[in-house]
Amino acid sequence: MTNDDLILQTITPVTHDLGGFKVHRTLPSRPRTMVGPFLFFDQMGPAHLSVGQGIDVRPHPHINLATVTYLFGGAIDHRDSIGTFATIEPGAVNLMTAGHGIVHSERSPSAERTIGPELSGIQTWIALPEKNEEMDPAFEHVGKAALPVVETSGARARIIMGRLWGVAAPTTTYAETIYADIMLEAGGSVPIDAGADERALYVALGDASLDGMTLEPMTLYVLQPGVAATLRSTRGGRVMLCGGEAFATPRHVWWNFVSSDRERIEQARRDWTAGNFPKVPGDDKEWIPIPDVPLTVSYP
Repeated sequence: MTNDDLILQTITPVTHDLGGFKVHRTLPSRPRTMVGPFLFFDQMGPAHLSVGQGIDVRPHPHINLATVTYLFGGAIDHRDSIGTFATIEPGAVNLMTAGHGIVHSERSPSAERTIGPELSGIQTWIALPEKNEEMDPAFEHVGKAALPVVETSGARARIIMGRLWGVAAPTTTYAETIYADIMLEAGGSVPIDAGADERALYVALGDASLDGMTLEPMTLYVLQPGVAATLRSTRGGRVMLCGGEAFATPRHVWWNFVSSDRERIEQARRDWTAGNFPKVPGDDKEWIPIPDVPLTVSYP
């Protein structure tokens, strides 16, 4: 089997240096906006910040999407406008459903700042089906112990969302979604099934290959539909598998707003500018202002 038989598309990251840590973004991109319901894919770090420092993502809004936060290292305090306060740690998942509108902030916990925070993980956005875009906002924290782990041939795969390798995560899904954290030992392997409409692999740490094809780190590989293959690692690696059902209706993306309706994004922009979004209890003194850029589909 040739590389073209395995890989439909290869998306290299755009890297942003945020001072102390880097973010590598592969979705959205000019070559492709979505893989299944996934339309935003960021790797944060890995990084160790100095003592006293931390991440401080000030309150900002979202509409018509769900955010999924998953950490390899460190911790983040999440607060949102429906009154949630939750600290996420490695191996757990935070699912925040924006629906018709939510505001949230993400900051390093005080205890992390005193030792110099570690930051390593993946943040994704998932498009909501049109029938769910204007639902009430919601938040769900699923702890590490509640997410099933499949072990095979020197590999451990934690199922973050959906059903894979015969087991299902309890995390809410709105469309068919697959999402897994695959931890490969040196010489380990795991089969990648052909089940979902659209699938992609991303090597976050270490090394990996797919049926003998070397996968470059921090690169998103969109797999050919219907092709099964074997993922392997020589020295050990950590690979994310994501995807799900293909969306028939494209999504517009501008700043932190996503919608199937372009005018809905314009309305959200007006509402944030006018201060019409709700505040975040316990974190209402700061906010991220609306960017001064044209309302067009946004790529990094």
